[in-house]
Amino acid sequence: MAQLLILTPTANDDVLPALALLTHRVRVIPASPEQLVRAPDADLVLLDARTNLAGTKALAQILKTTGLSAPLLLVVTEGGLAAVTPDWGVDDVVLDGAGPAEIDARIRLAIGRAQSSQPSERIQTSGVVIDEASYSAKVHGKPLDLTYKEFELLRFLAAHPSRVFTREQLLSEVWGYDYFGGTRTVDVHVRRLRAKLGDLESLIGTVRNVGYRFNVHEDDEGAGAAPVAAR
Repeated sequence: MAQLLILTPTANDDVLPALALLTHRVRVIPASPEQLVRAPDADLVLLDARTNLAGTKALAQILKTTGLSAPLLLVVTEGGLAAVTPDWGVDDVVLDGAGPAEIDARIRLAIGRAQSSQPSERIQTSGVVIDEASYSAKVHGKPLDLTYKEFELLRFLAAHPSRVFTREQLLSEVWGYDYFGGTRTVDVHVRRLRAKLGDLESLIGTVRNVGYRFNVHEDDEGAGAAPVAAR
């Protein structure tokens, strides 16, 4: 499940109707440069080019030249496809009448390409060091013997310190949208992960009736909790 931001010049209109059939979180704001200053963070930006190709092209170029880090997908009509060229600076295009499976695949692939093109990072917080490049983690300098999913769960939670995730969200983010197991899988992996963290097991906190979060030690806040570039 991704956080999507839709930029559209048309108020009260479904830019991509099939998005309603997916579980992604969606925010819609007017497609104007002044609105971008207060735009919320997003994993992917959808730019509505159905009605004003020239204006949308200019806005797409502004987004890229001002350092948009999220992938940029252009929503077009079939007739507008002919106007789209590489100098638009978009990462992909999707037709406004596309079905949910196609839209979900384009979102997933665009976010995946963006993540793979970013430099590897190391997350260092609360006595834990997570190296994404080598898929390894250490506690107080001692390596943790983690399975792939245990590592992915720890990495995901540590990358979002103090944020609470439901079991369903963790299944979607760590196991993938096509995983058919139940939420008990999350509980089992959390229990195993806590056991391997030893005296730092409290880093994986339980929020009753909601889910789990990564607890940051007070002396780490504002310092080691943020990801740092791998050296």
